[in-house]
Amino acid sequence: MIPGEILAGDGDITINPDRPVRHLTVRNTGDRPVQVGSHYHFAESNAALDFDRDAAWGHRLAVPAGTSVRFEPGMPRDVTLVPLAGRRIVPGLRGLAGGPLDPSPRDDIEPAGALDEDLPENGNARASARTEEHGNGRPAGHTAEHGNLPENGSAR
Repeated sequence: MIPGEILAGDGDITINPDRPVRHLTVRNTGDRPVQVGSHYHFAESNAALDFDRDAAWGHRLAVPAGTSVRFEPGMPRDVTLVPLAGRRIVPGLRGLAGGPLDPSPRDDIEPAGALDEDLPENGNARASARTEEHGNGRPAGHTAEHGNLPENGSAR
């Protein structure tokens, strides 16, 4: 066993069970692919990505920890977001949050489009996704890498 390694049991792993979700459509307006990691504050992602940043405030991608989503130039892509958990403090990045995320988005956040207009209301939607193991007994993604667990140690 490697320090920090997580040994998962057989079968699928449910990620983000019963977490509220938001669905957005994102388009890369740049000329190069952009990747956003699983726990990055999505509202502060690359400026070439066109989406409703106010709706994404305080949220991250609903994908397995340690993975990312790639946005190809000119191609719209639907994403699912879940709220950041834990203390909800985001230091650094692009400097939009620069600290606590609550209570609401800053006034100077880029409006950057409304590509999610035609998507269904987010209302009471909940996240419930499954990730399959790679055949080597390990799940896709890893939660302990770089200390990305909330203070209580849960993988929420």
